[in-house]
Amino acid sequence: MSDGPCCGPRREPGPAIGGTTVDVATDAAAASRLRRRLVPLPGGPFQMGSEDSDGFPDDAEGPIREVTVAPFGIAPTTVTNAEFAAFVKRTGYETTAERLGWSFVFAPFLSDSSQPYVRGAVAGTPWWVGVDGADWRHPEGPGSGIGARSNHPVVHISHDDALAYCAWTGSRLPTEAEWEYAARGGLDGARYPWGDDLHPKGRHMCNIWQGDFPWRNTGDDGHLGTAPVRSFRPNGFGLYNMAGNVWEWTADRWEPDTDGPWTMRGGSYLCHHTYCNRYRVAARTHNTGDSSGGNLGFRVVA
Repeated sequence: MSDGPCCGPRREPGPAIGGTTVDVATDAAAASRLRRRLVPLPGGPFQMGSEDSDGFPDDAEGPIREVTVAPFGIAPTTVTNAEFAAFVKRTGYETTAERLGWSFVFAPFLSDSSQPYVRGAVAGTPWWVGVDGADWRHPEGPGSGIGARSNHPVVHISHDDALAYCAWTGSRLPTEAEWEYAARGGLDGARYPWGDDLHPKGRHMCNIWQGDFPWRNTGDDGHLGTAPVRSFRPNGFGLYNMAGNVWEWTADRWEPDTDGPWTMRGGSYLCHHTYCNRYRVAARTHNTGDSSGGNLGFRVVA
């Protein structure tokens, strides 16, 4: 394991694991179901990026510039465990974490029964540990499950896994510009999907860390880990959890025209203003395409 962005640990370079275990073809019925639930957005010009003083210079959020996106449809929520399970049942797909045999888990979530499966902590971010047997079905490793989380976002999803699901549903991942346009919900220049105040009238608007990271999470927003995908109020476009909950893969590389890492947007339940305030609508980070963890999922567009 190597030290990567604080928001999502990355796998060390290693031998290629090969392609997917099945050839994922578009399923007409799955594609039809998805398209019926997409939110149509008109597109057009908007002000992308930020020059926030508390942003991260290396993240290249700025300069603020006008960007135009074409009309597109976007899922109102991230892909859920139930939706991903239907995909796996139909295709037999195995995720990257399943094929490699492990994934990253937030250490405080580990139970006593999962301790024997811990392979080590990430240098510089010891709250992330690699756990044998951790995957989308077992978010905290062996002994954990998703039985009560069917409507939670699927996690431990690599970029490759997200693309496989997109192929099955005839969809794709959003570009960074599409994602930010959608997340803003029509509020050009706002800091968050709902405005500039993190807690308008004292109300929690997203699932992020409450307390002292990483030692104490008060759960004042109602959640310690992932939240159901329709938690909190939607933004002006009717989209849920565009800030916090889980990071979302996009279709863009961190550095255009390279084979480098992929960009992620939205922040997660582990973000906190003293450490990683990347739940702001213009914030961004990145990870390698085969990396996965307990706070990383995706949303689709078409």
